[in-house]
Amino acid sequence: MLAISETAAEAITTLLAHQGELPDDAGARIAADGEGEGLELALVAGSAQDDAVIRNGEAIVYVDQQAAQVLGDKLLDVEKVTSPEGEDQMQFSIVPQP
Repeated sequence: MLAISETAAEAITTLLAHQGELPDDAGARIAADGEGEGLELALVAGSAQDDAVIRNGEAIVYVDQQAAQVLGDKLLDVEKVTSPEGEDQMQFSIVPQP
């Protein structure tokens, strides 16, 4: 099953805190994109039917069934990247579990 790194859990919790008033089961959701060619990560108020629920501390990640099939042995992480403008940014990534 997909794992969530401590860094990713902190990032999700921080992003949700900046969204204002949200239900307790708000989290991030990973789902197959509309064309079935990739995955999308979005902040959501709760799960969709049949989503797998993964927790790390206060962070919740919902994974749709199609995405869960390809993420079973992966880790949701966050890495620092530099934008074209030279600014440091954090970016979610899917990597193999250690």
